[in-house]
Amino acid sequence: MTTLRDAAMNSKAWPFEEARRVLKRYEKAPPEKGYVLFETGYGPSGLPHIGTFGEVARTTMIRRAFEIISDIPTKLLCFSDDMDGMRKIPENVPEQEMLHANVQKPLTSVPDPFGEYPSFGAHNNAMLRRFLDTFGFEYEFASSTEYYRSGKFDDWLIRCCEKYDEIMAIMLKSLREERASTYSCFLPIHPETGRILYVPMKNVDAKAGTVTFDDETGREFTVPVTGGHVKLQWKPDFGMRWAALGVDFEMYGKDHSTNTPIYDGICRVMGGHAPEHFTYELFLDANGEKISKSKGNGLTIDEWLTYASTESLSYFMYQKPKTAKRLSWEVIPKMVDEYHQQLRAYPDQPLEKQIDNPVFHIHSGKVPASTMVVPFAMLLNLASVSGAKDKDTLWGFMRRYAPEATPEANPDLDQAAGFAVRYFNDFVAPTRKFRLPEAKERAAMEDLVARLKALPAKPLHEIFAEDPAEELQTIVFAIGKEHGFEPLRDWFTALYEVLLGQSQGPRFGGFIALYGVPETVSLIERALAGELATA
Repeated sequence: MTTLRDAAMNSKAWPFEEARRVLKRYEKAPPEKGYVLFETGYGPSGLPHIGTFGEVARTTMIRRAFEIISDIPTKLLCFSDDMDGMRKIPENVPEQEMLHANVQKPLTSVPDPFGEYPSFGAHNNAMLRRFLDTFGFEYEFASSTEYYRSGKFDDWLIRCCEKYDEIMAIMLKSLREERASTYSCFLPIHPETGRILYVPMKNVDAKAGTVTFDDETGREFTVPVTGGHVKLQWKPDFGMRWAALGVDFEMYGKDHSTNTPIYDGICRVMGGHAPEHFTYELFLDANGEKISKSKGNGLTIDEWLTYASTESLSYFMYQKPKTAKRLSWEVIPKMVDEYHQQLRAYPDQPLEKQIDNPVFHIHSGKVPASTMVVPFAMLLNLASVSGAKDKDTLWGFMRRYAPEATPEANPDLDQAAGFAVRYFNDFVAPTRKFRLPEAKERAAMEDLVARLKALPAKPLHEIFAEDPAEELQTIVFAIGKEHGFEPLRDWFTALYEVLLGQSQGPRFGGFIALYGVPETVSLIERALAGELATA
């Protein structure tokens, strides 16, 4: 009998493929630090976006996969680069004038524009942790400012002084001549203004552990590299941190991929073993532009969770991480329904298929049952035609369609009904465009009304021997063929555009079964009378 570990060692699911790469690091001996360290980095220069969540979600999936194939303990460290200088002012936060007055100060030295935390960096860190806690991630949080100022990096910063020429040799190869002439891996913090300075070093004294430089006014200063008086440029900081912490795995976006040899080289110069990396494609907004914290484009975590479950977002993150994906409102219904399709498939799959199923990785192997007996897309259409203002209205229809369903027994469905009403009113209703049917379409819809009226006035399960939704779909399908629609999807498109005000919609037989035969007849008759298009 195949064990879970055996199946995982042969799985083609990307979390297991990455986990096996990490395991190879310790084929000969376990890590001296006693655990395997997975790290994610976060730059708190703006409000956290879904891409930030994606790094933690995906890294967690790999970490859990590793724990299946190995007995070595693991840790996940979420490291905030909150000592970075604030270079761009986010457009989606208040107190713009105040923020401009604090440009180039470490984010943890910039006042919080929301007035809730000691600094802007602390505010964004708190938001990140709240978001991550919402999803139940197991992680340790680390602040760059705390590591620099508390002395946790002091020995490594002294080593940077000792290895200064080697680090600079790596960096200068990647810089243009103009940039290279003033570059230093050390960024001193001005003793008076508190701003991070991008100035060349006049002297680096490894023995004393100091750097000497001139500020913008030409005054000379000498400061220690320890105790938070300097920080490293971000590329050397990456490599130093990997060496200092013994990082075994870190993923980052494609925009970092050309820097990988630099990170690795500096890590090795510092005496470390470069971690395994995973480069993912970037998230794009609805216009195909890269999501940016400073612009505030794309969806936030809170916005997604306003209209769908946490699991649907995790499902989105699992899908093809090496393929660029648009992150916009339109993807939410699809992700919800696909997630539940995978949940329903999971119990009947063999072990080898189960561990390749996204829900195995979303739920760390503890996969729940789906209670979603009505697709999310269908709930949206039901909200549309019923004018529902709350989920109780939808439950009136759903109980007739699935008499055994209740909010208590079907919590997935109950939650989705509330999401569907909200999503419909915010995104679907404002974009609907109803039209009148053309002559051919009108004749077919009149035929559909006649056939629906001819059905006995009984519950659908008493009328049809098989699944009512499928039997009704057969009727709708036959009408389209008999009225000469070619291709047949033109018939269904007509139904959606005339009755729902949109070009796509549900399986129409299922919609009739859910909404009700008399209600569907009334809807079509209103459309034929021009009431929907006029409204």
